[in-house]
Amino acid sequence: MLVICPNCKKHHDIDEKRIPPNVKLARCKGCGKPFPLPSSGKILLVPKVPLRKKLVPKRTRIIGVSLSKGGVGKSTTAVNLAAGLALAGSKVLLVDTDIQGQDSFMLGVKAKGGLPELVTGELKPEEAIVQARERLWLLAGGESLAGLKRIIDRKDFGGERILAKTLEPLEKQYDYIIVDTSPGWDPLTVNVLFYVKEILAPVSLEVMTLQGLVEFLKSVSSIQKSREDVSLKYIVPTFKDDRVKKTVDVLARLEQLYPESLCEPIRQNVSLSEAPAYGQTIYEYAPGSSGAKDYRALVRKVADDDSLFR
Repeated sequence: MLVICPNCKKHHDIDEKRIPPNVKLARCKGCGKPFPLPSSGKILLVPKVPLRKKLVPKRTRIIGVSLSKGGVGKSTTAVNLAAGLALAGSKVLLVDTDIQGQDSFMLGVKAKGGLPELVTGELKPEEAIVQARERLWLLAGGESLAGLKRIIDRKDFGGERILAKTLEPLEKQYDYIIVDTSPGWDPLTVNVLFYVKEILAPVSLEVMTLQGLVEFLKSVSSIQKSREDVSLKYIVPTFKDDRVKKTVDVLARLEQLYPESLCEPIRQNVSLSEAPAYGQTIYEYAPGSSGAKDYRALVRKVADDDSLFR
């Protein structure tokens, strides 16, 4: 049966046979608020009606890779997720909104412009967007994003929608748009969260990062007051090292707090830190490494297709 959350109206596909008899509440993946299960009679049930695939419109998946704390592997995750989806056959646009412009460096791409020039109209989409790999395109970031942030700040109305207005006309060209964000919480990060539909949060297995996730989710909740269709969908633990007790403890805590959103962890792997120096993805630099295996698993999770890379 399909269950509709009474708070945000998000639909949930629930197998009523798997609901333990003593459980009366569920937590919504969209808004994070608890709601009563069907046995209480307080929520709306909609019969599941199978749809023919040709009647279901294809929609671009728009995913923001974001967390306000730095050093958690956001760019590594954004680049290797985007590259992995492209290898799996999807058309992917990677958008870098970080002033450091690391995505270009990691892919070995030199762009004459990027996102700021596209927003201001200095470059057309075909000039600003460069093809980095087969089926993978890049809209670069970099130092000129500082000027874009000032443009957003000067907007009296609608500044939070500048990124959305720029990228929405391009969406039909891609299966996925992956947006890499900078650390912190600034007007450009707010723009990203006013554009993306799904959030993927890389979380390094450290106590302070766990606290950073909690603070980040509070900020996302404030965005959801204006945009109900954005939600945290994936939490990706990074730098997993079974030799370090704290990483095991933090992972266990994440499993306890966010079981529905938690993905398989990305293990500590030296190849992940070496690959950018050669302008290569992990699949190119060390395809047999644990890092490559873990990011292939993440691609399968995001694409909801266990057959990929098998």
